[in-house]
Amino acid sequence: MKIVLLSLSLLLASPAFAQETPLPPPTEPTTSADELDIPDATDADETAAKAEEAATPDRDPAAMDPAPADASLRPVFDQFGGEPGLVALMDLFMTKLVADPRTKPFFENANQAAVKKHLVEQFCVILGGGCTYTGRDMRTAHKGFDIGRDQFNALVEDLQKAMSERGIPFRAQNKLLAKLAPLHRDIEHR
Repeated sequence: MKIVLLSLSLLLASPAFAQETPLPPPTEPTTSADELDIPDATDADETAAKAEEAATPDRDPAAMDPAPADASLRPVFDQFGGEPGLVALMDLFMTKLVADPRTKPFFENANQAAVKKHLVEQFCVILGGGCTYTGRDMRTAHKGFDIGRDQFNALVEDLQKAMSERGIPFRAQNKLLAKLAPLHRDIEHR
């Protein structure tokens, strides 16, 4: 974990990443929350029951919580643009993952809509947005993919680029990344 956090902190501290360049205005999402089938707050009870029922068999009890909620990060959730902002971020992020030769093999033939939906839910929960995460734990979801440090770091780089292009403040990015970094233990399998 120290190595991942060190490499993450080195990447975050790099002059190229830390440059304060003007960011383009955020773009509208190409996929709506409805298209990703993200539940709204009025369906919370029904969604929670379905999520618990659907997610339990796909969770490894030894795995880390893939979406540790942190209510104190609600202002960060707002800086991401709420759920619509997360949907737009995932659209851009997936484009980058498929274009990057280091991550393309993992996402090119995946159910990209499902991956984006679960990432929106995961980030929303972590950032105190009041969503429900319905996906699998990271250990189960990434089992058999033979993901190494290089691929994990490439994904983080692509996420950082997407967040910067969306105009998400640097500090807000770091707060999310700090919550995601420990998950490398359940994602890397080599």
